Amino acid sequence: MPPSSSTTRPPSPRGSFGHALAGLLDVLLPSDCVGCGAERTQLCPACRRVLTASRPGPTALPWAHAAAPYAGPVRQLLLAHKERGALRLAGPLGEALGRAVCSALGTRAGAAPLLLVPMPSARAAVRARGQDPTLRLAGAAARSLRRAGLDARATQLLRHARPVADQSGLNAAERRRNLHGALTVLPRVRRGLAGRQPVLVDDLVTTGASLAEAARALAAAGLPARAAATVAATGVRPEG
Repeated sequence: MPPSSSTTRPPSPRGSFGHALAGLLDVLLPSDCVGCGAERTQLCPACRRVLTASRPGPTALPWAHAAAPYAGPVRQLLLAHKERGALRLAGPLGEALGRAVCSALGTRAGAAPLLLVPMPSARAAVRARGQDPTLRLAGAAARSLRRAGLDARATQLLRHARPVADQSGLNAAERRRNLHGALTVLPRVRRGLAGRQPVLVDDLVTTGASLAEAARALAAAGLPARAAATVAATGVRPEG
């Protein structure tokens, strides 16, 4: 995973055009449900209920809650949003993420304005996709929380400080060692964040090593995360 820098590079034209075209076709042309294949609807009522029916619960990290297990339609929805540019799915997925945020914070959800901090995507992946799906989900979750009456905003606060090895095939302890010190806080965006509760957000949690490293980076910068929330989690089944 390549390190980030403070210099913003434009996404590759090929990636931007491809995802822009996918987003346009997503809006103009009917498509089958990406969760189950039901015709002429990108997200059918049954798959939407899977997102809304599960009660968010704790994951591999007790302070991190997920809205649903990473299985069945939820897995397909996340893959379609992240890898295939199904941009309209950001709304319902963001609502699920917002519910997980409230679950993770409990009674503290309305205690102070919320700052949703998405896990940073690798810059090469963002260029290839033409978008940052995790940042998009964080923004959708913040809008969902505002509709519920909470003061919430999403800010890209973290960046990669060094390269890391491919995580696939690594166990939990190896992932923690691989990621330790890999993230840092962007200093230029820290102004105006005083008084907000930072909450880490991501689309998926597996071992929790990435969220733990993000929490370390925020704490080192004097912005300790109050909780973490994801759309889905592997190996657990939130209450339903």
